[in-house]
Amino acid sequence: MATTNLPKPSSFDRTLASARSTMMFSEVVRLAVDSFRSSKTRFLLTMLGMVIGSTSIILVATLGSTGKQYALDQLTSLGPNKIELQYAGGTISGPDNTSTPDYMTLDDMHAVLEQVPDIVASSPMLEFHDNVSIGSGITKSTMLLGVSPQYRIVRNLVILAGRFFDDQDAVAHEKVAVIVKPFAEQLYGSVNDAVGKTVSVKGIPFIIIGVFRESIDTEGESEISDHTLLIPYPVARYFQGTAELKEIFFTMREPSMVVPAKDRILAIIRSRHYASSVYNAQTLTDLLTKMAQIADMLTIVLTLGSGITLIVSGVGIMNSMLANVQSRLKEIGIRKALGATSREIRLQFLTEAVFLSLSGGVIGTLLGLAIPYTLGLLTPFKIPINPWAPVFALGSSMLVGILFGTIPANRAARLDPVQTLKYE
Repeated sequence: MATTNLPKPSSFDRTLASARSTMMFSEVVRLAVDSFRSSKTRFLLTMLGMVIGSTSIILVATLGSTGKQYALDQLTSLGPNKIELQYAGGTISGPDNTSTPDYMTLDDMHAVLEQVPDIVASSPMLEFHDNVSIGSGITKSTMLLGVSPQYRIVRNLVILAGRFFDDQDAVAHEKVAVIVKPFAEQLYGSVNDAVGKTVSVKGIPFIIIGVFRESIDTEGESEISDHTLLIPYPVARYFQGTAELKEIFFTMREPSMVVPAKDRILAIIRSRHYASSVYNAQTLTDLLTKMAQIADMLTIVLTLGSGITLIVSGVGIMNSMLANVQSRLKEIGIRKALGATSREIRLQFLTEAVFLSLSGGVIGTLLGLAIPYTLGLLTPFKIPINPWAPVFALGSSMLVGILFGTIPANRAARLDPVQTLKYE
């Protein structure tokens, strides 16, 4: 006996057959998939907005994280373990109502080195200005800083040509100098030509043995200017005739030691001076923390701004679902006539809206993650990916589907089956 091949019933037909009983969620999902398949073009175009919105969120968050990391790396290159001790004010009263500044001394620095462990580098600093002769009767206004050989470590200086003076130069009071890059180029045309040249400070010749630059451009905000010469501290002390220091630099072994060491150093210095004298200790720890907070806030604001795209996409989803409800009035009427409840109708259309929104969110999230990941593989740049960005993108996609799918779902649930069956 011949058998007849009957067409396989669709999920909608199977659901209608069991409409008098409560629908399972799996049946609701199957109906949503069938609805998607029947109107692929419309749903794909509606989904495109969610794809763009989710991709934008990932990329904006990634750009924010990348910018934050770059800024922190730049600041860290100045020396994350550095403590800069400064004299900020206060005087010593003397006879005849005279007063003198209560500067720090080299003995203060030695006291700190004896009492604070894990200091790996330190340097005093004397500052004075002079017109330096470079020969042929030409003089240049110059800022001279008397520092120790460890100043290069403390300030993380980059030597471009020649060398930095060492402990032997300092002990022997050698008349040597290291010149900053802009000044070397201004005087001699290039950094290499500056090495070996002689300049005269107060009639005493100094040999330029190296050219340096800061690890990042501080735009004149540090003690180093574009007309700076570094000379050994003992030699600078000879010119000044005093052991008074306005600044002392320390470098700790680990970044975690900076904050407790700063407090300890301030306590030691204050105990050795008058109570009215004011000393400050500056570190990069507070600055790095504030920079990170500012960068995080900017990233959040920009990410929320890119989320507006999802709202626009949500309006598109709502319009598409309203049109979908209108085109399926007879289907809704038949299902209600066979016993489907308003709750089941509402759940069906809400599921379709969330399915549509979340599908676009998943595709957009994968695309947004793929772009920075690919750039990280193909280029030498390290692009950090914010781990919360995918969570925010997918969560926003689902929320948009729920919010903008509620109105069409409620409209479908409130339809009168008699009126829908009469609809042509």
